[in-house]
Amino acid sequence: MSVTGSRKKLAPENQQVLLSTLKSRFVNNMNRHEGIDWEEIMKKLFNNGEKLWSLNEMERSGGEPDVTGYDSKTDRFVLMDCSPQSPAGRRNICYDREGRESRKEHKPESSAEELAASMGIELLTEEQYRYLQTLGEFDTSSSSWIKTPSAIRKHGGALFCDRRYNHVFVYHNGAQSYYGSRGFRAVLYV
Repeated sequence: MSVTGSRKKLAPENQQVLLSTLKSRFVNNMNRHEGIDWEEIMKKLFNNGEKLWSLNEMERSGGEPDVTGYDSKTDRFVLMDCSPQSPAGRRNICYDREGRESRKEHKPESSAEELAASMGIELLTEEQYRYLQTLGEFDTSSSSWIKTPSAIRKHGGALFCDRRYNHVFVYHNGAQSYYGSRGFRAVLYV
């Protein structure tokens, strides 16, 4: 990976490996994106080095990103983490910087919001998380932080979700909490 100024860009050989992985996942999971043509996605990605870099970060951290929709209002494809469990490379983190810094000891190195921002991606909202669960069964033995409304966050809480008993649950925890089985799922618009 090369980084020029604030622009993040993958080397051409890394781009090819990533695009091959994404295409294979796209072809093997057509139920996630019926009616969407891979070539249209390639056109969007072709000259967008920063989005490719972000997708590579999603892949590198275990997210297994895949196309999950198309937003016709903004003319953008929606890609979400589709790993069976919360991405392994994004676990053991608090919800946000404030939560992390409020810990008196055993502070994790980062938080879900900080890590997502550094990767150029966004945490899933509850609505997006529930939509993802219509495409498969995710987080059956893990959990994922989701974007928490400010009305909840200002009281010190944060939200996370999982799937148990064939049902999607939304829970709350202190934003300073972190667990080995909790990470976060993200979305990227291309």
